[in-house]
Amino acid sequence: MTTRPFHHGNLRAVLLEQAEGMLRTVGSDGLSLRELARQAGVSHGAPRSHFIDRQALLDALAEQGFDRLTRAVRSAVDGAESARVGFDRVAQAYVDFAIEDAALMELMFAAKTGARPGAVQEAAGRLFGALDDVMGPPGPTMADGARDTFKMLFGATMQGIAALVASGRIARAQGDVLVTAAMAMLLDSELGREVVARH
Repeated sequence: MTTRPFHHGNLRAVLLEQAEGMLRTVGSDGLSLRELARQAGVSHGAPRSHFIDRQALLDALAEQGFDRLTRAVRSAVDGAESARVGFDRVAQAYVDFAIEDAALMELMFAAKTGARPGAVQEAAGRLFGALDDVMGPPGPTMADGARDTFKMLFGATMQGIAALVASGRIARAQGDVLVTAAMAMLLDSELGREVVARH
């Protein structure tokens, strides 16, 4: 019987990459540090040098997901001539991510809700900070909490559309139509006009 090596180069990155693949196929309930070690060709105890337990692995996946979505949001808005155009692009990028990585998106927001203050909450904060930047500077008469309400409504709407596409209840093309229509409604609403810069 061959003993598995303990070290494996950048084992943390390897494990996270494999965990994302498992997440897509078996969901978070099927993730196992022992199985990840087997796939990586290392001893079953090796992953614990990076993730003290399974929850630490899930939190690291969630943090990585938030950071990737934040980059997608910032990239989508880069060069947009107005906040409205920027939000249209961000909406499509958000839905693309939520469709392509539906299980990861679900894990991200479950981790954010249940997490103690720390890396996951900070990563989620960076995402919402990026959405804040897309809105432009707050107006002097803006109601308290209006921007947060808009961000939550935006996220809930886009994730809902993505869930319909990911589950096969509507076609991707129909989802794109819904994204465009939803953004028009959100941005033209009283709340949207209040919180999103008009330039």
